[in-house]
This record gives sequence, C-alpha cells and structure tokens, in this order.
Amino acid sequence: MSPLRWTYLALAIWGAVHPMYWFVTYLRSTGWSLQALIDAWYVNASTTGLTWDLTIAAVTVTVWILAETWVRRNWSALVAIPATFCIGVSCGLPLYLLLRTRQA
Repeated sequence: MSPLRWTYLALAIWGAVHPMYWFVTYLRSTGWSLQALIDAWYVNASTTGLTWDLTIAAVTVTVWILAETWVRRNWSALVAIPATFCIGVSCGLPLYLLLRTRQA
C-alpha cells in the first residue's frame, strides 16, 4: 500500500474515532438523548452555521461518490456514503479516497 493510501486510512480512522469520542461524551452527559444532541447543533448561530456547512459538504461528497462510482463501477466505494452520514465527513471523505485509489 502506498504512503498516500496509508495517509487516507489514518485520516479515515481518526475521522471516525475522534468525533465519536466527543459525541459519546456528550451523549453520556445528557443521558443518551439523541434529541438533546440535535438541539445542541442549533443552540446558536455559530453551531447552526457549522451544522449547515457539514451538511452541505456531506451532500456534495455523496454526489461526487455517486457520480464517480457510476463511471468507475467501483461499487464497494459506496460504503463511504453511510460512513459520511452516520459518522461524518471527516471519516467518509478519506474512506472514499482510500477506496478510490486502490488497484483495479
């Protein structure tokens, strides 16, 4: 595996673990209330802006994944879409780049 692919792998793992640590910490403090987590995303203009920024980025990455998957026929790369929406762009994007750069 090339150094670039190792970098993508490391970023995908970091993008999964690091944000999840903070989500789990928050959910523990609120009694595992998913509604409280969603409410926190809109607590002020700054968090609302960040929420929309990440949502637009996730949709953009999804459109790109779908377009490239259709052309390349690399169907296994579609796993990056649920990773993007269930974990975050910080995991989904490097995961897709890792899957995109593998040997055919």
